Amino acid sequence: MNGQNRKDVLPGLEVDIVLKSDQKTGKLTRGIVKDVLTKSGTHPHGIKVRLTNGQIGRIKEIHSK
Repeated sequence: MNGQNRKDVLPGLEVDIVLKSDQKTGKLTRGIVKDVLTKSGTHPHGIKVRLTNGQIGRIKEIHSK
């Protein structure tokens, strides 16, 4: 899944995100979702989340559900 629908994103999921500082390069960071930060139901660039390690970025891929 691509992480553009908020209903697909739950705390505890393993995801790949793009950090704000990595948007130009597209470098992905893997981690576990702690908090869902996007309030709207969908977002074209991916739902914004906070990982358990504190990093914040937009989901590009969901690995577990």
